Amino acid sequence: MPSIPLQRTLAVSSLVYAATLWGLVWYPYRLLNEAGVGGIASSFITYAVPLLLLGWLHGRALHNARGHWLWLAALGLAAGWTNLAYVLGVLEGEVVRVLLLFYLSPLWTVLFSRFLLKEKLNRAGWAVMALAAGGALAMLWQPGDWPLPANRAEWLGLSAGVMFAVSNVISRHLGGVTEGAKVVSVWAGVAILTLAGLALKPDELDFVASAGVYTWLLLVGVGLAIGSMTYAVQYGLARVPANQAIVIFLFELVVAAVAAYYLSNERMGVQEWLGAIMIITASLFSGHMEDNQAEEKAHV
Repeated sequence: MPSIPLQRTLAVSSLVYAATLWGLVWYPYRLLNEAGVGGIASSFITYAVPLLLLGWLHGRALHNARGHWLWLAALGLAAGWTNLAYVLGVLEGEVVRVLLLFYLSPLWTVLFSRFLLKEKLNRAGWAVMALAAGGALAMLWQPGDWPLPANRAEWLGLSAGVMFAVSNVISRHLGGVTEGAKVVSVWAGVAILTLAGLALKPDELDFVASAGVYTWLLLVGVGLAIGSMTYAVQYGLARVPANQAIVIFLFELVVAAVAAYYLSNERMGVQEWLGAIMIITASLFSGHMEDNQAEEKAHV
């Protein structure tokens, strides 16, 4: 069995790996959208791929976790909305603005971990909340208007961040449940939500009649990447406190900003940079915002 330092190193590395892929995955989703595959359809297929190919491997884990099925269902629904809203947001809006609103997650993680995990805040925790909220205000402020998301894509990014915090805290709460049961819950949650979306928008499946080999290969490839990311996230979250995991996930924002600049020529203005600096600073300090007692309790 790996030593505690090695376990922590592997956990952190797995979260960095997942954050890197999440910072890049918006681009193949945009390529799929250009090929006629809408965000709901592409989300359904790319999560159905790991569910069908790998889900059966974790049947025993799900059976052993039967006492936690309600929490696993909550995890699946929270993660399902996180991923669907993320994909739809980056397809419709500016990648970096959507992700900045997504990374208000420390603000929500503070609240949810306080009530569910009983992680007590110190003074730095309250400062993190104020800084994250201030960053959002700075980025969204327009003279004469309320500082709210400007369009549907930004609302999707904000809601994805809320549900991301919920799913992280629930995953941490399910410390005694294996990663296998959790990843199947995540894949199934996305598949169920997107299936409901397809029932409301069946025209998103029109691409099936004309899709070429390239489109199907891209869908399967993204699905396999999604599968590996889900494993990495659940492995890391089981071994890293929820608030500290947010700091590591912040690397996604750096990757996405660089990728958006080179792949889609997106640039941020001064106001966005100011808000970004405040939100990033809040995330960096979020690893120090609970009492030592809570950190020791969270250590696995």
